[in-house]
Amino acid sequence: MADILLCGCGGRMGKALAAAAARSGDRIVAGVDIAPTEGGPFPVYAFPAEFCGKADVVVDFSHHSALGAILQYALTHRTPAVIATTGHSEEELDLLRRAAEKIPIFYSRNMSLGVNLLISLCRRAASTLGEDFDVEIVEKHHNQKLDAPSGTALMIADALSEGENRPYVYDRHAERRVRERGEIGIHSVRGGTIVGEHDVIFAGKDEVLTLSHSAASREVFATGALRAVHFLADKPAGLYSMQDLVDSL
Repeated sequence: MADILLCGCGGRMGKALAAAAARSGDRIVAGVDIAPTEGGPFPVYAFPAEFCGKADVVVDFSHHSALGAILQYALTHRTPAVIATTGHSEEELDLLRRAAEKIPIFYSRNMSLGVNLLISLCRRAASTLGEDFDVEIVEKHHNQKLDAPSGTALMIADALSEGENRPYVYDRHAERRVRERGEIGIHSVRGGTIVGEHDVIFAGKDEVLTLSHSAASREVFATGALRAVHFLADKPAGLYSMQDLVDSL
């Protein structure tokens, strides 16, 4: 059982994680949210520094702009952190990397085990099919999602371009030219209540291979985040990813 300080507790994923923790026997000892409330199952604060109790781990499902305050709390109290937020700037990611030199940090733009298996399969497909197959990524999410493309789409693209620095193209209506060899197209759909869908298309001469992942509920991400919480237990300082967790299973 882990005692968790949950940042972003009032959001969709925060609520999903709190529900998953109740089922798993883990405990939310306090929450952090831009709209602190009273009378709930745990106290909610506006900032992590306002919490004076003890937590085994910080889990962040808030907003990338809150990263600085979260890392400051984690560093001050030497508390491991699971960062599950997307949309970070390079400056924020640099803060993350520097903090990981002092405390264990688990960072992933997608906490689903299935998505991370999809990424491994995409790497294998790209290695097998080679440069003769063009790659296009289509991601779909609900109409309230703020960032586009999704962090998961970028995770997939980054995995496929490792060591090659392949160019990403996000908006083809402004690209009146023949598709360049090696580029990766990334397309975003926003609508309704779609939890998360990702299709990775490998298009070659006379054949197409599509690898897909679809999340039916936010529970899959909450469950993955709790796996990350327990994975960090007794880990030394360092930056860990969902691939590390998958490899440990």
